[in-house]
Amino acid sequence: MPYLIDGHNLIGRMTGLSLDDPDDEARLLATLRSFCARQKVKATVYFDRGVPGRTRPPSGSGLTARFIVPPETADDAILNHLSRLGREARNWMVVSSDAAVVGAARRLGARVLTSEEFTGVLRAALAPPAAPEKPDAPSRSELKDWEALFRSGRRKRG
Repeated sequence: MPYLIDGHNLIGRMTGLSLDDPDDEARLLATLRSFCARQKVKATVYFDRGVPGRTRPPSGSGLTARFIVPPETADDAILNHLSRLGREARNWMVVSSDAAVVGAARRLGARVLTSEEFTGVLRAALAPPAAPEKPDAPSRSELKDWEALFRSGRRKRG
């Protein structure tokens, strides 16, 4: 399922990112690019008052960045995108904690995750895989039992 993401809204909810950081958009795009690649999904992230052309994800990454020029806002652009989708909006996930965006997205039929919920999705998707658990070594007693079992099996077949 593709995502429409309210970029600055998400940055404000993510640990390790700050709207005061001049590289906040680039850092978010790097995280989302990894997410899209691992999950094999597409996402479009919208930023208010971003600097067009400054931070673009590489083509083929599954991620598109849109920098919205005032007077339009990222919220407007997300809702316009959903409106253009019509009935297909139900196949999209909107990520925002803005009550107006959430309400309008639901009315248009889209699914919604708050930015806080989506940070959990990101953490889970980008967490390093757990190391496989190494089984405990058998005790000497267990080894003797297995050896006896295998030896007795050979004799019966022969």
